[in-house]
Amino acid sequence: MLKIFDRLYQGLLYLGRPFLRWREPVIVESYSELVNILIAQNKKKVLIVLDEGLTQLHLHNVLIDTLKNKHFNYHIFSDVTANPTINQVEAGLFAYIAFGCDAIIGFGGGSPMDVAKAIAARVARPNKNLVQLGGTLKVLKKTPLLIAIPTTSGTGSEATVAAIVVDERTRRKYAINDPVLIPSYALLVPELTFKLPPFITATTGMDALTHAVEAYINNGGTKFTNAKAINAVKLVFEYLKKAYDNPNDLTARRNMQIAAYDAGVAFTRNYVGYVHALSHPLSAFYGLAHGYVNALILPFMLDKYGRKIYRKLADLARKSGVIKKGLKNAETAKLFISEIRALNDHFGIPTTIPQIKEEDIPQLAAFANKEARPLYPTPRIYETNELEDFYRQLKGEN
Repeated sequence: MLKIFDRLYQGLLYLGRPFLRWREPVIVESYSELVNILIAQNKKKVLIVLDEGLTQLHLHNVLIDTLKNKHFNYHIFSDVTANPTINQVEAGLFAYIAFGCDAIIGFGGGSPMDVAKAIAARVARPNKNLVQLGGTLKVLKKTPLLIAIPTTSGTGSEATVAAIVVDERTRRKYAINDPVLIPSYALLVPELTFKLPPFITATTGMDALTHAVEAYINNGGTKFTNAKAINAVKLVFEYLKKAYDNPNDLTARRNMQIAAYDAGVAFTRNYVGYVHALSHPLSAFYGLAHGYVNALILPFMLDKYGRKIYRKLADLARKSGVIKKGLKNAETAKLFISEIRALNDHFGIPTTIPQIKEEDIPQLAAFANKEARPLYPTPRIYETNELEDFYRQLKGEN
């Protein structure tokens, strides 16, 4: 009965999707153009959200110099970690208000952009906390001007409705999903990704692949979302190894940014699935990098879906050019999964997560179930006890 409810809920969301205020961010060509937009919109001070690692690498220096040259005021908020927390968002909100800001730039990977979006949500809804805003369409009010400058090629957060934060008390990840959180502008600078450690290049790229694959195999895909997902998969398989092996390959870096963006557009309209539902609690409990866990779980979960996804996965494999042989759907799908495992092998990503503790598994599965159901239109719906078994297998017990 609950599975029927899930499908009815997903069907209603599908029918209502055309009426939502979707937008894609305007792609900005330079820092100078970005600051001119702030000036043209009569903004007075921008909050720049980034993390300490980026400040140490000085990747934001060109942005700061441009703001200074144009005499535009700014405040930097850098208290952001991987898997950002509710407390960090609240501290950022305090800075936004205390320093009189009226625009927000998320500068960095997924974590700074999640915090930037969550701050924007709290500005729009000052009387609701982030737990109350968790879920779908809970903001629904105008946010401050939101701009994204990604320094990784994976999260696609510059194009998505989502902000993900961790409640430190419960170790639960909350997703705030609302079209008002799609940034109005995005500045894509591939050179910003040159200094990424190889591990981050690999795992964020695999995150983009996960977004595209899950969006494509979910129920409810459209020609638009499918085209975005296909292009993202094509680009990841063509350019991620090149970016990993040669960090200064500008063409590879540029195309990986496009892949991340297209995958973000695809999944923000057609959602992710059980890879993410299983992954988010693991990041919250054990501090594991989101893209790393996604990369590890992706081929595992595709195997679990089995024949349910063979047709769609084979279609994706052929249209993206990853598999060119004239094989049957089942063979093509299995070969595609093997290609994903080969990528993981190239990057040194393992197949198990020994950090998983047996005593945590019931809570992990409960959180995964709450995330996936009824929202995600996945090919199959699993019960909590099945998710517990998945975690034990991922731990390496079976």
